[in-house]
Amino acid sequence: MVMKPCPNTRENVLRVLTPLDVHAPTMTTRTSSPKVSARIGALIIHRASVLGVQPAHLMSSTGFNAEWLSDPEARMPLAVEEHLWARAADLTHKPSFGLFAAGLIRPGEFDVLDYAVRTAPDLRTALQRLARYNRLLHDLATFEIIPIGETTRIEHRFDVVGVRPCPQAAEFTLASLVVVASQLCGEPVQALSVEFAHAALDKLETYREVFGVTPRVKCSVSCLVLPSELLDRPVPAADPGLSRIVMAHAEQLLAASQCPPENIVTLVRRQLAEGMAHGQTSLQAVARCLNLSERSLQRRLDDQGTRFAYLMDEVRRELAMRYIADEHLALGEVAYLLGFADPSSFHRAFKRWTGITPAAARRSRH
Repeated sequence: MVMKPCPNTRENVLRVLTPLDVHAPTMTTRTSSPKVSARIGALIIHRASVLGVQPAHLMSSTGFNAEWLSDPEARMPLAVEEHLWARAADLTHKPSFGLFAAGLIRPGEFDVLDYAVRTAPDLRTALQRLARYNRLLHDLATFEIIPIGETTRIEHRFDVVGVRPCPQAAEFTLASLVVVASQLCGEPVQALSVEFAHAALDKLETYREVFGVTPRVKCSVSCLVLPSELLDRPVPAADPGLSRIVMAHAEQLLAASQCPPENIVTLVRRQLAEGMAHGQTSLQAVARCLNLSERSLQRRLDDQGTRFAYLMDEVRRELAMRYIADEHLALGEVAYLLGFADPSSFHRAFKRWTGITPAAARRSRH
C-alpha cells in the first residue's frame, strides 16, 4: 500500500512551527512511569473509528482522557497506549491492526518529528533523524541503524532491559518505516527481511502484503532490513530550506525535553517572586512568560506533584517572612509587594500560615 506525498507539506510544517514552544514536552528516560505522546493514542482511536469503533467506547475502556485529543503537547502513560492497541485490535476483530494503522499514515501526524523525517535529503538521513528525535514522542522507544555491507538493519527496541514494545506497536512501527519510505520515494519500498520479537498476530500473507517478505518471528529484537543503495538515494521532494527550519525547532524541543523535570517548579517559583509586586502572578501570566500554554504548565506541575495555587501560596509565605523582618516596610507595603488586593487579605493569609497576625510576628522579633 503506497500513498503519494501530501502536496501541502510545507504549509503544514510552518503551521506546526508557529508559535514556538521550546519548553515542551518534558519527559524522562528509564522512568518507572514512562509516557508517550498522546498523538499516538489519537492515531489509534482514529484508525479504530475507520473500522467502525466508537471513539468514546475505546477511550473509556482504556483510560484515554478525551482532553488529550485537543492538546497537542499531552503525554499519556505507556500502559494506556498498550491498552489502546490491544483493545482496538479486539474491537475491530483485526489481529494485524497495527499494520492497518500504519497503512493510513499521513504527513504531520507526529508533528515536528514527522516533518524532521520527511524533509530529509535521503532515507538514511531520515532514519537518523527518527533515531535522534523519537524521544519527543516516546520515553523508551529507540532505533538503531546498523549498516551491514550492502544492507542496513534498523532495530526497534525499548532502552530498558526486560521491557519490550507491545506486539501491535512493534508491527505498526516497522510497517510505518516502509509506508513513509514509500511516500518519500514516490514508489513502493519493500524490505529485504523483517523480524519480530513476538509471534505472528495474523496470517503470514498479511505481512507479505505490507513488507514484501515473510517475517521471522520470536526473534531477539524487532527489526527491518533495507538495501543501503535505497537509503542513500536522494528524496525527490526534499526541501533544504524547510529542513533547516524544522531541524532548528527539533533541536530546541529535544534540548528542552532533556532538562530535569523538577526545573519547572523552580521556574514557576522564580517567575512568581519576580512578578509578585507587578501583578504578574496569574496562571495565564506565568505561562506566557515561560512560553507555555496554561494547560501545558498545569500538566507539567501535575507531573511534579504540585499545583500552581500551592506554589503561589508557598512563595507568598516565604516572601512575607522576609518582608516582615524589614521594619522599614509598612505592613500595607508588604501586602502590596505580595500582590494582595488589600491589607486585610494579607492579614488573613498570614494568620493562616503562622497562626498569628503580621503585627504580632513583627513584635515577636524584638
